[in-house]
Amino acid sequence: MISRRDAAQRLDIPVEMLVRHDFPSKMSSTDFDDLEQNPPPWLVQSRANRSAKARPVWFTLKCDVCGYTETERPKKWWPDFTYLSCDDHNIGDLPAPADGLHREEVYGIGSRFIGLVDSK
Repeated sequence: MISRRDAAQRLDIPVEMLVRHDFPSKMSSTDFDDLEQNPPPWLVQSRANRSAKARPVWFTLKCDVCGYTETERPKKWWPDFTYLSCDDHNIGDLPAPADGLHREEVYGIGSRFIGLVDSK
């Protein structure tokens, strides 16, 4: 069985779009495969409307220390991160900022990440 969230990630659409079109909270792999091979008009239109420059619908967060990954909807306020780290790692586990740069920590990224931004 595939959850609605997993289906949305695989289709690269928001979960809300599946809810709006009355998709069940779980679907079989066969039903999902059929959806991918025979997309309904609203899904075809959604994909056609997507701009190559648009922000992605889903973003994979990956810890630069341990490699843990999590897929989340990106937030408009997220800056471009230099590094991402699980919140239980020491910041010293990552390389220090280059000379002339200072580091800012951004909390609340996904369920467990701290974003690090090095800037002038």
